[in-house]
Amino acid sequence: MSVSHPIPTNDLTPESVKRIELNRLKAKARLRESEATKASTSSSRNANNKRPLQVTLATSKSPTAPSKQPALVKDSRFGNYFEYDLSKMVNSKGGFLIEDHEKIDERTKKLEEQRAAQRSAQKLDPPISFDPSMNLKCKECRSTDIDYTFKRVFGVLVCEKCKVEKPEMYSLLTKTECKEDYLLTDPELRDHEILPHLLKANPHKSTWNNMMLFVRFQVEEFAFKKWGGPEGLDAEWERRTAEAKKRKGKKFAQSLQELRRKTRESVWQMRKDEEHRHEFGATEVREDGSGIQRCVECGFEIEVEEF
Repeated sequence: MSVSHPIPTNDLTPESVKRIELNRLKAKARLRESEATKASTSSSRNANNKRPLQVTLATSKSPTAPSKQPALVKDSRFGNYFEYDLSKMVNSKGGFLIEDHEKIDERTKKLEEQRAAQRSAQKLDPPISFDPSMNLKCKECRSTDIDYTFKRVFGVLVCEKCKVEKPEMYSLLTKTECKEDYLLTDPELRDHEILPHLLKANPHKSTWNNMMLFVRFQVEEFAFKKWGGPEGLDAEWERRTAEAKKRKGKKFAQSLQELRRKTRESVWQMRKDEEHRHEFGATEVREDGSGIQRCVECGFEIEVEEF
């Protein structure tokens, strides 16, 4: 431990005393500045002992004026490079982006043509006229509140009320019901000129084919004309039912016959496997010199000759 001893002032010159006093004052001033800095720093920190965020205000007098940024300078270390406008690129579906204005124009033209064709093919509902004689009317109740979907797809003028009250005429049938109940073929149902149909999304699964819906009275008219009335349709249905039963019985008879054949073969094989096999012992020589062998299990004997 070192102990500082005061320097006697009698041994110092006036210049040394003056220099010591100046150094002491400077040290006090530095100490005050450091204490003031620590106090300002501690007072500016928040509860988490973090410095608060500071916002630097813009010194420009016109904030709306655009700020001038220095232009980017090309770095020679990157070598030669090319600038492309990605908004004009076309995906070639082969891992490349190509710049082809002709393909873009052609694709846009095709889209416009398709939209124009759809707009021209779409039939808008006619407006309601103030003259009652000019408006379309339901053929059942003469109401003007007709279903324009039925008119556009099936060409039938009927209102919503008559559709609900007369399901025997205006209910919708699926393609399966038309084939099973009215004995119609798939080509006949797909021909829109013979039987107009309405396409609707399949409610069972979205990935399946769309449903084909037909109006009942149109299907009945075509089926009666094809089979010669409801009596002819019933006779054809009974004939097909009898043929189906006959084919089913014939198939059952064939299956039964095949089963019997397999059963016979399996029983014969089992009997053959269970058949007794003789195991003969050593040869015994008789007095006359002939040899004989006897089965060990059942005693069956056979004559043998020894050479």
